[in-house]
Amino acid sequence: MSDIDIRDDRAAGRLEAVTGGEVAGRIEYFVLEAPARALVPVHTVVEPAHEGKGVAGSLARELYGIAEREGVPVAPLCPYVVEWAARHPETAPPADPELLAAAKDWLRAHPGRF
Repeated sequence: MSDIDIRDDRAAGRLEAVTGGEVAGRIEYFVLEAPARALVPVHTVVEPAHEGKGVAGSLARELYGIAEREGVPVAPLCPYVVEWAARHPETAPPADPELLAAAKDWLRAHPGRF
């Protein structure tokens, strides 16, 4: 998708894909702080009018790009991001099992967050 702008709203925990002035999709995530800092995508949503246009893949690629630029890993809990990462090992290194477990614990401790 060539005319997509991706913006990171860290405070809200959303990575948003904007096209034509509207939000076409988003990845909802949080920043895990312990046992190490990591980005944890929890949910990917693409608006029906934008499905099949590469929005979700663009979001996943940018999430891993942000993580690389910040020098932190990604611990994906979102099923879409898990599948995307498996298809793109050159971009998405495998998640550390300890970070995945900690991310799941964090999510259980914050049930209303997502």
